[in-house]
Amino acid sequence: MKFFIDTANLSEIRQAQDLGILDGVTTNPSLMAKEGIAGDEAVLAHYKAICDLVDDKVSAEVISTDYEGMIKEGVALAAIDPKIVVKIPMIEAGVKAIKYLSDKGIRTNCTLIFSATQALIAAKAGATYVSPFIGRLDDIATEGMTLIRDIVTIFNNYPSLNTEVLAASVRGSLHLLDCAKAGAHVATCPFKVITNLTKHPLTDKGLAQFLADHAKAQELIEA
Repeated sequence: MKFFIDTANLSEIRQAQDLGILDGVTTNPSLMAKEGIAGDEAVLAHYKAICDLVDDKVSAEVISTDYEGMIKEGVALAAIDPKIVVKIPMIEAGVKAIKYLSDKGIRTNCTLIFSATQALIAAKAGATYVSPFIGRLDDIATEGMTLIRDIVTIFNNYPSLNTEVLAASVRGSLHLLDCAKAGAHVATCPFKVITNLTKHPLTDKGLAQFLADHAKAQELIEA
């Protein structure tokens, strides 16, 4: 499974990259706004700064909702850096834009997926990734993991689709574990979710015991 970090914070991206397990970055207008990034030039410059920190796969989202606007933005975003993956919303015009950009060799990530049929249509249009939102479905009393399992099953039935399932709106370690068990190709997570994967109380307890025993052994040697 690939690990992406879901943030526009350069410090978090740098720390995740330093762990040696980061495969990519996803962002969106809300995350950009959270970092105080506003204005077309500032946003494009920030995407470039993110690209400079990681090896590949930086999802950069279009703002337009019409076909021509998405094409124009998508081409401009892709020109920033070869690492860019253009993020397109799951709407009718978005499907057309995915098809156009994919035919031009530009990688795409279809976002705001909430049904398996939406994922199938995006894959048929040539999307590199589809992003089903687990947590937001859970928020409305619908099991998000059922969607992940359904999409993975469908894609496995038709390998020629060549589209990866990018689980989004991942809220915690259990979400990520279930995504891995379901066969999602990618999970994108907040920085805290990624760092929490390293933690377990028995690990802390065991390490404390090892260090205490070592200290006692050293005292006996020095006595």
